[in-house]
Amino acid sequence: MPEIETAPDGQVADAVKGNWVDRLAPAWTRPYLRLSRADRPIGTWLLLLPCWWGLLLAMAATGRATLTDLWIGIGCALGAWLMRGAGCTWNDITDRDFDGQVARTRSRPIPSGAVSVKQAVAWMVLQSLVAFCILVTFNLPAILLGIASLAVVCIYPFAKRFTWWPQVFLGLAFNWGALLAWTAHTGSLGWPALLLYLSGIAWTLFYDTIYAHQDKEDDALIGVKSTARLFGENTHRWLRRFLVLAVFLMGAAVLAAMPGRANVLALVLALCGVWAFGWHLMWQLTRLDTEDPDRCLMLFRSNRDAGLIPAAFLLAAGFV
Repeated sequence: MPEIETAPDGQVADAVKGNWVDRLAPAWTRPYLRLSRADRPIGTWLLLLPCWWGLLLAMAATGRATLTDLWIGIGCALGAWLMRGAGCTWNDITDRDFDGQVARTRSRPIPSGAVSVKQAVAWMVLQSLVAFCILVTFNLPAILLGIASLAVVCIYPFAKRFTWWPQVFLGLAFNWGALLAWTAHTGSLGWPALLLYLSGIAWTLFYDTIYAHQDKEDDALIGVKSTARLFGENTHRWLRRFLVLAVFLMGAAVLAAMPGRANVLALVLALCGVWAFGWHLMWQLTRLDTEDPDRCLMLFRSNRDAGLIPAAFLLAAGFV
């Protein structure tokens, strides 16, 4: 197993170089911020973007936007940062023995000894409580959906122990915001939100399979399951299927949400966003080398831009 040295100040091996936590955060806060992955912001983006998709699709569908929607967008951003942090903390608590055996993760705060399990639990609870204070500013159906999401969040860290498809459970958790934000705007769930949610799950299977290829050798040694190990040399074929499914379902969500809109330009703009999203995923697929961990990490991180593309087009569709 390759050795990865931890920096003297406790920097995590796969953190973004020169990130704000390592450069600017007070020293006593750094282990906790690293536990929340604040030094690796891509996860927050991947949790936030489905929220914005749901909100912006609802705005485009109804043809209205209010200051309440602005707060929903901001509240989702704050909540995504907090709940991603709480979820990562929970993940590291449950995975602490596994993380100590994997080269890329052994420098994380718990296996490296920078944070104790009790301290991690307290930090997780604090983040969750602040996120709950934001959640209760939304309408009741959205609040209930937010509470319900905790079930899949709690299950996810254990999924790789009992299924070859843990990425499905990650998708269920990470894309819940599409349901929540749609409901926060409209007051109830609808088929467009469900289709968008399923599209996000297919997207998660795409990007997290790429991510999991970084750890496949260590995962095989310790018996951890993943779609990267399951697909192996057939990864490109499977990712192509997830790409098509994600684009098809997102397009179906747009068509289901906007049939009553008289403005054809809004519908065209929204569908252009879906098309551009698909092309970004295709760009990733053509450049993927599953045996190159650095390339896998780069492509995984590029999914922030992939997710921002449909968000930008939906925003434009809502204001034409």
